[in-house]
Amino acid sequence: MKISASIYSDKRRPLAEVIDDLVEHQVDMFHVDCNDDLNVFDDIKYIKSVSNIPVDLHIITETPEKYYDLLRETPVEYVTFQFEDLRSEINIPSDITGKKGLAIITPTDVNVFDDYSDFDFILIMATIPGQSGGKFDPVNFAKIRSFRRKYPKKSVHVDGGVNGEVSFILRNMGVTSSVSGSYLFNAHSVGNALMNLTNREVESHFQVKDFMIPLDQSPIVNVDGIDVKVVLESIEKGRLGFTMVVDSHGSFKGIISNADVRKALLKNLDDLNAVNAEDFINKDPLSIQEDASVYDMLKLIKMSYFPVMYLPVLKKGGFATGIVTFVNLVKGEL
Repeated sequence: MKISASIYSDKRRPLAEVIDDLVEHQVDMFHVDCNDDLNVFDDIKYIKSVSNIPVDLHIITETPEKYYDLLRETPVEYVTFQFEDLRSEINIPSDITGKKGLAIITPTDVNVFDDYSDFDFILIMATIPGQSGGKFDPVNFAKIRSFRRKYPKKSVHVDGGVNGEVSFILRNMGVTSSVSGSYLFNAHSVGNALMNLTNREVESHFQVKDFMIPLDQSPIVNVDGIDVKVVLESIEKGRLGFTMVVDSHGSFKGIISNADVRKALLKNLDDLNAVNAEDFINKDPLSIQEDASVYDMLKLIKMSYFPVMYLPVLKKGGFATGIVTFVNLVKGEL
């Protein structure tokens, strides 16, 4: 996940000094907030004169068209318009380069992106826009899942309340970029904050249930009357490489991964007709309680003697409530 540094969040130093510091620490992008102020393009021109680091421009305005000539004159790599301030749907001219995004605040449904499906990404504002130092609202974890499910080929950017722990969760969810402002500049140093934002050692304030894939969005089969076809269809439809197994009451009975299917088939190669779907089930997989912290989760994974790609989440009584996968985290580290 790329870190986009919000350049105006440092109120103590001149902009040139801030830019130099970020360039020295090789930040991924410069995030430039434009609250209907054409003068920000003077700052963008300065950034372009001293660095090749991409500019991530977020424009809040009722009249996007007045920025088009400026975007032609000084192209940026990313340009985002705030949905809630638009008076009508916008059509950005094709000769304006860079990736286009739509920003939405927490109360706005991700479905508004339907009218902007030609855009490249969505920017989810996880705190109140313009207020530095806000706390990340966990309802946005569900919004990220919802958007990624509906638009798997689009990117997700997040702005607001991103600290070391939230950064880890967002990386695990497959978020492409996160904006960091007060967290970055209020740290002992920019370098220290950047390290924290990409660190795997995190403090815990969120619980697993805050960011897991909930049960109603997870691939799942009922152990009663289970058969091979149902299992394979569930794994295929879920596109995560596994399916969870529960009984009629929701009690967790195990998990079936691609590897479990392969092992069962290899065991019965001489007579595949003898394969029983119950033979696929790993009845004692590694799992975690829904109220466990991020730190608890990482500690559990480190104690495992085998690689963990998914982690069933249970609530009291042994009932399945969701799952955490680590596929996106692995991809993001490549």
